[in-house]
Amino acid sequence: MSDLTAKKAVVAELKDQITSAKAAVLTSYKGLTVEQDTELRRELREAGVSYHVVKNTMLRIAAQDAGIEGLDEHLSGTTALAFSTEDAVAPAKVINDFIKKNKLEDTEVLQIKAGMLDGKVIALEKVKELASLPSREELLAKLLGSMNAPISNTVNVLQGVIRNCVYALNAVREKKEQETA
Repeated sequence: MSDLTAKKAVVAELKDQITSAKAAVLTSYKGLTVEQDTELRRELREAGVSYHVVKNTMLRIAAQDAGIEGLDEHLSGTTALAFSTEDAVAPAKVINDFIKKNKLEDTEVLQIKAGMLDGKVIALEKVKELASLPSREELLAKLLGSMNAPISNTVNVLQGVIRNCVYALNAVREKKEQETA
């Protein structure tokens, strides 16, 4: 396979990844230790997020082919791409939490450059807002809890009626026992 063919394959794969992703985050990782990088990759993998280092030129070409505008200004220095095809919040949340957990906010070790949401480039502030949203699983749990609450309340009310009926019958039984005694 020639060098040009290999590069075209990489660009095609990048294009496929950014077009199929619900969300993606571009980071600069200059100075990240091996331990930190390994931990970050493990956390991203556990969240179902793909993460890999990309060449700026190839990502630029892939973005142009995909019709994504506004990415060029963020493609300088080291660049890594974290993306998820399942959860739009996961890439931003994991990276932002990792930066906070390792106190990297004021360093230039790991920085969020920009993000992509449904094929549109979003600024750093929007990525941080996205990271503050609850994950898909949390939202589904809240939704199911909200849907389950009326049913649970109905069951509790019906149990209360039955319980009160049992108390009343028990009181009548005790009264009759006292009268016959």
